[in-house]
Amino acid sequence: MATAAASQVAFSAPVGGSDRAVRSSGIQGINSLSFGNKSWIGTALACDSKAAAQRGHVCRAVQQSSKSKVSVVPLDLESAKEPPLNTYKPKGPYTATIVSVERAVGPNAPGETCHVVIDHGGNVPYWEGQSYGIIPPGENPKKPGNPQNVRLYSIASTRYGDSFDGKTASLCVRRAVYYDPETGKEDPSKNGVCSNFLCNSKPGDKIQMTGPSGKIMLLPESDPNATHIMIATGTGVAPYRGYLRRMFMEDVPNFRFGGLAWLFLGVANSDSLLYDEEFTSYLKQYPDNFRFDKALSREQKNKSGGKMYVQDKIEEYSDEIFKLLDGGAHIYFCGLKGMMPGIQDTLKKVAEQRGESWDQKLSQLKKNKQWHVEVY
Repeated sequence: MATAAASQVAFSAPVGGSDRAVRSSGIQGINSLSFGNKSWIGTALACDSKAAAQRGHVCRAVQQSSKSKVSVVPLDLESAKEPPLNTYKPKGPYTATIVSVERAVGPNAPGETCHVVIDHGGNVPYWEGQSYGIIPPGENPKKPGNPQNVRLYSIASTRYGDSFDGKTASLCVRRAVYYDPETGKEDPSKNGVCSNFLCNSKPGDKIQMTGPSGKIMLLPESDPNATHIMIATGTGVAPYRGYLRRMFMEDVPNFRFGGLAWLFLGVANSDSLLYDEEFTSYLKQYPDNFRFDKALSREQKNKSGGKMYVQDKIEEYSDEIFKLLDGGAHIYFCGLKGMMPGIQDTLKKVAEQRGESWDQKLSQLKKNKQWHVEVY
């Protein structure tokens, strides 16, 4: 695989939760890069500060190169042989602190999705692909006198967090809002308790957290040249953001990725794309190691003239995907459980066209630990 020469990609991101429309910026010369209240030195970044101020955006950069990635600490997070599991349980949760909550989609996205950064002080370590449990405040309506049930959220950062110091974790949260089918008006009494709690949180707020949990979506790292095919709808992209930052953004001495990461992301429209600026930067810097295909159901048409869903993209590249799977590629699915029937039907149809039994192929993929599914 070719490696990229040292270079920078600048992009703009919103301040304080305003819309997250992506706009590219010219690069000039500044020496630090800020994520939240953390910074690291050595990247050239700049944009027209006056124009940025008018947009209400700050300029950030992602530097992608084989020689100059982001330094991460503490490296002893690499030393564990097994992933941490259920360090904190529902009866004894950890009290963490909200660092920031930012709107992660543009103004024309249906609904709101937030990027939530949580400070766990390094006390609740996790691996990429795991989940945290969040216990929203208040009483369990079905069990008066008891706390709310735990809600699981896939972690959207690497073990080092967005500040690269091992003290934070990020969640990608879609605000669950209920609209009365007769009146069309929002009914707050039926809104998602935990998602609204997280999206409404402010820096400094305390939250009760459990976990980490999960092993099925852990990133296999025994072969740094493996192929990873990642399929997501909406916030299901969360674990893949962690994978990709580990592969392409962070300087991890014991993991030098040289394989292929191929992301399929299905959302409603361009404004609904999550972490698009990060993923686009990887495409520019690692074109031989990263592929990114988007299914925008309200903007694109499939070959039959209908809406483009992620399974349509899979069918489009099915021959290549099946050959990669035959060669040992890992395939991951994360998102709403409703995504799986359509995807399974597509894969079955393609297998039959190739003269294969999908049931047998699926059984073999599971046996080989190539098949990873986390839906909710």
